[in-house]
Amino acid sequence: MDREVNELETALETIWEIATKKFGLDPYPTHFEIVPASVMYEVGSYALPGRYSHWSFGKAYHKMKTMYDLGLSKIYEVVINSNPAYAFLLENNSLLQNKLVIAHVLGHVDFFKHNAYFSQTNRRMVDDAAMHARRINEYEFKYGRKIVEDFLDAVLSIEEHIDPNFFIKKNRDGEEPAAPARPRDPYADLATREEREALKGEDSDDTLETPMRPEKDLVWYICRNSPVLAQWQRDVMSMIHDEMLYFVPQMQTKIMNEGWASLWHARIMRELDLPDREHIEFAELHSGVVSPHRGQLNPYYLGYKIWEDIERRWEHPSERERTEFGRRGGEGSAKIFEVRELENDVSFLRNYLTEELCEELDLFVYELVEEEDWTVTEKRWERVRDQLVANMTNFGFPYIEVVDGDYEGNRELYLMHRYEGAELDLRYARKVLEHIHRLWGRRVHLETKVDQEPLVLSFDGEEHSER
Repeated sequence: MDREVNELETALETIWEIATKKFGLDPYPTHFEIVPASVMYEVGSYALPGRYSHWSFGKAYHKMKTMYDLGLSKIYEVVINSNPAYAFLLENNSLLQNKLVIAHVLGHVDFFKHNAYFSQTNRRMVDDAAMHARRINEYEFKYGRKIVEDFLDAVLSIEEHIDPNFFIKKNRDGEEPAAPARPRDPYADLATREEREALKGEDSDDTLETPMRPEKDLVWYICRNSPVLAQWQRDVMSMIHDEMLYFVPQMQTKIMNEGWASLWHARIMRELDLPDREHIEFAELHSGVVSPHRGQLNPYYLGYKIWEDIERRWEHPSERERTEFGRRGGEGSAKIFEVRELENDVSFLRNYLTEELCEELDLFVYELVEEEDWTVTEKRWERVRDQLVANMTNFGFPYIEVVDGDYEGNRELYLMHRYEGAELDLRYARKVLEHIHRLWGRRVHLETKVDQEPLVLSFDGEEHSER
């Protein structure tokens, strides 16, 4: 084991030298740690080491660990976007596997450092997540674990509904995106005892913030304006909001990021002086990473192929590309580094997924027809590209906005689903409305469409209604 660790340390220095000096990558300093499977899957399920406890993380851990124990799946590495970056290597990986993982990680960290969508990322989130966990533990001790966990259930039901442009929009509107303060209820004489208790304190505001324009960030708006939340609950919501803002750029750039890391791990590994047996093992591992997956899109494969295609088209443009687009040739490397810095998955696919690539990768749209058979419904490349982009808009989640926080003058919350052809799962939507009611404390409404007809779902704390 010691011999392998020493050899891996030597390989790490070589890989770093190749990545930075030969290929021009510029990652943050990266700390690697070799850990057993239990630690690897714990970090993978919690997404950040030292994060707060919740049953959903335990569920994810047991699912991934069981799949690993049965030999059905395996996590080779986990990398944390921080400065310095942290990466975890599985202790029973082979030496060659860990070399490949190191090269792959350096591609990720270079992307984290330079992509524009990570520019507002909190690079000390590991420390902040540990601090959040301590504060939540204190609330569990003070108020009871069951109470805190039930509240976390409600918040986590809407955790994805935050605004990826939060800092830009709040700064543009002249608002400081800090931890929200508590508003004073103008209908305090009608409030319940629990509501009055929640609204006590000198740090409350005088008025409810009714959004001047629809507000996409449900977590932020409810945290700031709910008439019933205690200060500790606002603090918990603020912490979850901060952590989700940390994860948003990773959700926005999954295809680009994995493709970028795969591109560079392949090139770095080819520069190493590997014995023949390791060359064969590397070829098998690499083909497993960047190959099509049956029944689903492989982001590693799609991203890898698009990056290669961009480099080729700018390095060796055709006569038509030279004439129509003014490409001079010899600019492939500069172009992919430019794209790495400026794009996210939506613009990456919109701008660089070509007709030729769609045909080469055999991409198509398939749908469940009459609730019976999955059928290929579209092969025209523009429609395929547009469908991929549509699936990634808002990370694949429904686009929900707050349009009124004082609906009918009763402090009721009115939400709007920006319908774009995909209907909500109504059973799931009703359950989420129950959680939102817990956070808001008054009747909540959600407007959507079913069979192209408007439908408003409402929940008053006891029963659901529709109109």
